[in-house]
Amino acid sequence: MASPKVPVYSVSELKNTTDDAIPPFLTTLPSPHTFTANNFKSNVRLILGYAAVAISGVSFYVDRRLGWQVSQSYVIAAVVAYFVLNLAFTVWIWLVEAGQVFEGVREGSGEALQICSSSKKHSPLYTLRVRHTSKTGKVLQDATLSAPFSSWFSADGTFHMEPFKLWLTTEIKALQGVGQGKK
Repeated sequence: MASPKVPVYSVSELKNTTDDAIPPFLTTLPSPHTFTANNFKSNVRLILGYAAVAISGVSFYVDRRLGWQVSQSYVIAAVVAYFVLNLAFTVWIWLVEAGQVFEGVREGSGEALQICSSSKKHSPLYTLRVRHTSKTGKVLQDATLSAPFSSWFSADGTFHMEPFKLWLTTEIKALQGVGQGKK
């Protein structure tokens, strides 16, 4: 299956495409290696975002139906609530999620894996921060990994999953041994 082409000079497009490939890969690994995604942080982000949009929609409706003179106090309260929710949304994205691409637990062993990604403007490097902990909280791997996007993107911008999987399984200790014995 061919993936859509990405502009090779757009670091943000390269990063987003690569980020999007990580969760499906980790959640569809063979049985002893499978991770179950923890979606708590993305759910909170969605709730904050949708609540802010709902408040703006309701305030528009109230103002439109009742007029400014009647709805003035409601609209002012809604604007303040919208501002607070958007501030919380921004803080959540920047400080809590902080580039997180995947957070999950391995079925059976209870090991946790957290992966955050980053890239710098005009840099061809993709950087992952990997934190792998045991069920008891012991850190099994806490590493920063980097590789050029050209390792898994062709010159025309096609994403190739196999070299990316190989890089992940080579560098992340929790994934070592995945796919061995298969040709």
